[in-house]
Amino acid sequence: MPLLSSGLVIAGAYADKIRRTLFAQMRDYVRQDKSWAQKVAYAAAQLNRLLYTVLVEQLKIDKGDVVRVRIEYEVDEATKEIKWKWETLQIEAFRRIPQDQVDTLVKSFIGKAAEVAMAAVAYDIVKLGETFDGDVVYSVTLGEKDVGAAVITPVNETLAILKIGAVVEPTPAIFEKARLEIPPGTSMEEALKRALSTVIQTARHTSYDEALKIINAIRSKVAAKPMERVEEISEEE
Repeated sequence: MPLLSSGLVIAGAYADKIRRTLFAQMRDYVRQDKSWAQKVAYAAAQLNRLLYTVLVEQLKIDKGDVVRVRIEYEVDEATKEIKWKWETLQIEAFRRIPQDQVDTLVKSFIGKAAEVAMAAVAYDIVKLGETFDGDVVYSVTLGEKDVGAAVITPVNETLAILKIGAVVEPTPAIFEKARLEIPPGTSMEEALKRALSTVIQTARHTSYDEALKIINAIRSKVAAKPMERVEEISEEE
Protein backbone atom coordinates (compact mmCIF):
# COMPACT_ATOMS: atom_id res chain seq x y z
CA MET A 1 0.00 0.00 0.00
CA PRO A 2 1.43 3.45 -0.88
CA LEU A 3 2.83 5.53 1.96
CA LEU A 4 3.00 9.32 1.91
CA SER A 5 5.78 10.77 4.07
CA SER A 6 6.33 14.49 4.29
CA GLY A 7 9.89 14.17 5.56
CA LEU A 8 11.03 16.73 8.10
CA VAL A 9 9.41 20.04 7.25
CA ILE A 10 8.68 23.23 9.14
CA ALA A 11 5.05 23.48 10.15
CA GLY A 12 4.51 26.59 8.07
CA ALA A 13 5.28 24.66 4.87
CA TYR A 14 3.80 21.19 5.47
CA ALA A 15 0.71 21.77 3.32
CA ASP A 16 2.66 22.48 0.15
CA LYS A 17 5.05 19.60 0.88
CA ILE A 18 2.13 17.17 1.27
CA ARG A 19 0.70 18.31 -2.05
CA ARG A 20 4.00 18.08 -3.93
CA THR A 21 4.83 14.67 -2.47
CA LEU A 22 1.45 13.22 -3.40
CA PHE A 23 1.72 14.59 -6.94
CA ALA A 24 5.20 13.06 -7.24
CA GLN A 25 3.92 9.68 -6.12
CA MET A 26 0.91 9.87 -8.47
CA ARG A 27 2.79 11.30 -11.47
CA ASP A 28 2.31 8.17 -13.63
CA TYR A 29 -1.46 8.36 -13.18
CA VAL A 30 -1.50 12.08 -13.98
CA ARG A 31 0.62 11.56 -17.11
CA GLN A 32 -1.74 8.88 -18.40
CA ASP A 33 -4.92 10.80 -17.61
CA LYS A 34 -4.91 14.53 -16.80
CA SER A 35 -8.21 14.20 -14.90
CA TRP A 36 -6.21 12.59 -12.09
CA ALA A 37 -4.60 15.96 -11.31
CA GLN A 38 -7.80 17.32 -9.82
CA LYS A 39 -8.29 14.13 -7.79
CA VAL A 40 -4.75 14.33 -6.40
CA ALA A 41 -5.14 18.01 -5.48
CA TYR A 42 -8.47 17.26 -3.78
CA ALA A 43 -7.02 14.40 -1.71
CA ALA A 44 -4.08 16.56 -0.62
CA ALA A 45 -6.51 19.29 0.43
CA GLN A 46 -8.50 16.84 2.58
CA LEU A 47 -5.37 15.65 4.39
CA ASN A 48 -4.12 19.21 4.87
CA ARG A 49 -7.48 20.24 6.33
CA LEU A 50 -7.18 17.54 8.99
CA LEU A 51 -3.52 18.36 9.68
CA TYR A 52 -4.37 22.03 10.20
CA THR A 53 -6.91 21.06 12.87
CA VAL A 54 -4.45 18.80 14.68
CA LEU A 55 -1.24 20.81 14.33
CA VAL A 56 -2.36 24.42 14.41
CA GLU A 57 -5.71 24.52 16.18
CA GLN A 58 -5.12 21.78 18.75
CA LEU A 59 -1.36 21.46 19.32
CA LYS A 60 -0.72 25.17 18.67
CA ILE A 61 2.35 24.33 16.60
CA ASP A 62 4.31 27.42 15.56
CA LYS A 63 5.20 27.79 11.89
CA GLY A 64 8.89 27.41 12.71
CA ASP A 65 8.44 24.10 14.54
CA VAL A 66 9.30 20.90 12.69
CA VAL A 67 6.82 18.13 11.87
CA ARG A 68 6.76 14.88 9.93
CA VAL A 69 3.58 13.26 8.63
CA ARG A 70 3.11 9.69 7.44
CA ILE A 71 -0.09 8.09 6.16
CA GLU A 72 -1.00 5.19 3.89
CA TYR A 73 -3.56 5.44 1.12
CA GLU A 74 -5.30 3.38 -1.54
CA VAL A 75 -5.66 4.26 -5.21
CA ASP A 76 -9.02 3.27 -6.70
CA GLU A 77 -8.39 3.25 -10.44
CA ALA A 78 -12.02 2.48 -11.28
CA THR A 79 -13.41 5.59 -9.57
CA LYS A 80 -10.21 7.62 -9.81
CA GLU A 81 -10.08 8.22 -6.09
CA ILE A 82 -7.36 8.42 -3.48
CA LYS A 83 -8.64 6.98 -0.22
CA TRP A 84 -6.70 7.89 2.89
CA LYS A 85 -6.21 5.13 5.47
CA TRP A 86 -6.88 7.48 8.35
CA GLU A 87 -6.08 4.83 10.95
CA THR A 88 -2.45 4.77 9.72
CA LEU A 89 -1.88 8.50 10.24
CA GLN A 90 1.30 9.26 12.21
CA ILE A 91 2.43 12.76 13.12
CA GLU A 92 5.72 13.66 14.74
CA ALA A 93 6.00 17.14 16.22
CA PHE A 94 9.48 18.33 17.10
CA ARG A 95 8.98 20.80 19.89
CA ARG A 96 8.58 20.61 23.63
CA ILE A 97 5.36 18.59 23.48
CA PRO A 98 5.46 15.04 24.82
CA GLN A 99 4.99 12.56 21.96
CA ASP A 100 2.33 10.68 23.95
CA GLN A 101 0.26 13.88 23.95
CA VAL A 102 0.53 14.05 20.16
CA ASP A 103 -0.34 10.34 19.82
CA THR A 104 -3.37 10.69 22.08
CA LEU A 105 -4.65 13.67 20.13
CA VAL A 106 -4.17 11.95 16.76
CA LYS A 107 -6.03 8.87 17.97
CA SER A 108 -8.89 11.05 19.18
CA PHE A 109 -9.36 12.33 15.63
CA ILE A 110 -9.14 9.00 13.78
CA GLY A 111 -12.82 8.20 14.29
CA LYS A 112 -13.90 11.56 12.88
CA ALA A 113 -11.04 12.17 10.45
CA ALA A 114 -13.20 12.11 7.31
CA GLU A 115 -15.63 14.61 8.88
CA VAL A 116 -12.89 17.00 10.02
CA ALA A 117 -11.15 16.76 6.64
CA MET A 118 -14.28 18.21 4.99
CA ALA A 119 -15.21 20.67 7.74
CA ALA A 120 -15.85 24.35 7.10
CA VAL A 121 -12.97 26.71 7.85
CA ALA A 122 -13.65 29.66 10.16
CA TYR A 123 -11.95 32.43 8.19
CA ASP A 124 -12.27 36.06 9.16
CA ILE A 125 -11.65 39.06 6.91
CA VAL A 126 -10.16 42.53 7.30
CA LYS A 127 -10.79 45.29 4.78
CA LEU A 128 -7.56 46.52 3.22
CA GLY A 129 -9.04 49.18 0.97
CA GLU A 130 -10.89 49.94 -2.24
CA THR A 131 -9.64 50.22 -5.82
CA PHE A 132 -10.27 53.20 -8.09
CA ASP A 133 -13.07 51.31 -9.86
CA GLY A 134 -14.96 50.36 -6.70
CA ASP A 135 -13.69 46.87 -5.91
CA VAL A 136 -13.16 46.05 -2.22
CA VAL A 137 -9.99 44.21 -1.19
CA TYR A 138 -9.85 42.07 1.96
CA SER A 139 -7.15 40.23 3.86
CA VAL A 140 -8.26 36.73 4.85
CA THR A 141 -7.23 35.69 8.36
CA LEU A 142 -7.30 32.44 10.30
CA GLY A 143 -6.83 32.89 14.01
CA GLU A 144 -4.45 35.82 14.23
CA LYS A 145 -2.57 35.10 11.00
CA ASP A 146 -2.96 36.58 7.54
CA VAL A 147 -3.46 33.57 5.28
CA GLY A 148 -5.03 34.99 2.12
CA ALA A 149 -6.74 37.78 0.24
CA ALA A 150 -9.90 38.36 -1.78
CA VAL A 151 -11.34 41.06 -4.00
CA ILE A 152 -15.09 41.73 -4.33
CA THR A 153 -17.21 43.82 -6.68
CA PRO A 154 -20.36 45.07 -4.91
CA VAL A 155 -23.43 44.97 -7.20
CA ASN A 156 -26.33 45.90 -4.94
CA GLU A 157 -27.66 45.20 -1.45
CA THR A 158 -28.35 41.55 -2.26
CA LEU A 159 -25.50 40.62 -4.60
CA ALA A 160 -21.74 40.90 -4.89
CA ILE A 161 -19.17 39.19 -7.10
CA LEU A 162 -16.12 37.46 -5.71
CA LYS A 163 -13.66 38.25 -8.50
CA ILE A 164 -10.83 36.14 -7.11
CA GLY A 165 -9.44 35.02 -3.78
CA ALA A 166 -6.70 32.76 -2.50
CA VAL A 167 -5.53 31.23 0.78
CA VAL A 168 -2.46 29.26 1.87
CA GLU A 169 -3.98 27.68 5.00
CA PRO A 170 -5.25 25.17 5.96
CA THR A 171 -4.41 24.15 2.40
CA PRO A 172 -3.38 26.31 -0.57
CA ALA A 173 -6.40 27.12 -2.74
CA ILE A 174 -7.79 29.66 -5.20
CA PHE A 175 -11.39 30.86 -5.39
CA GLU A 176 -12.48 31.63 -8.92
CA LYS A 177 -15.15 34.18 -9.91
CA ALA A 178 -18.41 33.49 -8.06
CA ARG A 179 -21.71 35.16 -7.17
CA LEU A 180 -22.19 36.06 -3.52
CA GLU A 181 -25.85 36.14 -2.59
CA ILE A 182 -26.46 38.47 0.36
CA PRO A 183 -29.58 37.45 2.32
CA PRO A 184 -31.61 40.19 4.04
CA GLY A 185 -30.10 41.17 7.36
CA THR A 186 -26.58 40.05 6.47
CA SER A 187 -23.59 41.93 5.10
CA MET A 188 -21.35 41.49 2.09
CA GLU A 189 -18.54 40.55 4.48
CA GLU A 190 -20.64 37.76 6.01
CA ALA A 191 -21.44 36.44 2.53
CA LEU A 192 -17.72 36.41 1.70
CA LYS A 193 -16.78 34.56 4.89
CA ARG A 194 -19.49 32.00 4.19
CA ALA A 195 -18.14 31.41 0.68
CA LEU A 196 -14.54 31.12 1.90
CA SER A 197 -15.51 28.61 4.60
CA THR A 198 -16.26 25.97 1.96
CA VAL A 199 -12.65 25.98 0.75
CA ILE A 200 -12.29 22.18 0.67
CA GLN A 201 -15.42 21.64 -1.43
CA THR A 202 -15.48 24.64 -3.77
CA ALA A 203 -12.01 26.12 -4.26
CA ARG A 204 -9.40 25.05 -6.78
CA HIS A 205 -6.61 23.37 -4.85
CA THR A 206 -3.18 24.45 -5.97
CA SER A 207 0.43 24.91 -4.89
CA TYR A 208 1.61 27.23 -2.14
CA ASP A 209 3.54 29.36 -4.63
CA GLU A 210 0.58 29.83 -6.98
CA ALA A 211 -1.76 30.75 -4.13
CA LEU A 212 0.78 33.20 -2.67
CA LYS A 213 1.26 34.81 -6.09
CA ILE A 214 -2.50 35.46 -6.34
CA ILE A 215 -2.66 36.75 -2.76
CA ASN A 216 0.09 39.30 -3.35
CA ALA A 217 -1.39 40.36 -6.69
CA ILE A 218 -4.64 41.10 -4.86
CA ARG A 219 -2.89 42.96 -2.05
CA SER A 220 -0.99 45.06 -4.56
CA LYS A 221 -4.28 46.51 -5.82
CA VAL A 222 -4.40 48.66 -2.68
CA ALA A 223 -0.63 48.88 -2.13
CA ALA A 224 -0.77 46.53 0.88
CA LYS A 225 2.46 44.90 2.04
CA PRO A 226 3.02 41.50 0.36
CA MET A 227 2.68 38.33 2.39
CA GLU A 228 6.05 36.66 2.88
CA ARG A 229 6.77 33.12 1.77
CA VAL A 230 7.30 30.47 4.43
CA GLU A 231 10.51 28.66 3.63
CA GLU A 232 11.11 24.96 4.13
CA ILE A 233 14.05 23.61 6.05
CA SER A 234 16.51 21.14 4.56
CA GLU A 235 15.01 17.69 5.08
CA GLU A 236 16.33 14.29 5.90
CA GLU A 237 14.23 11.16 6.07
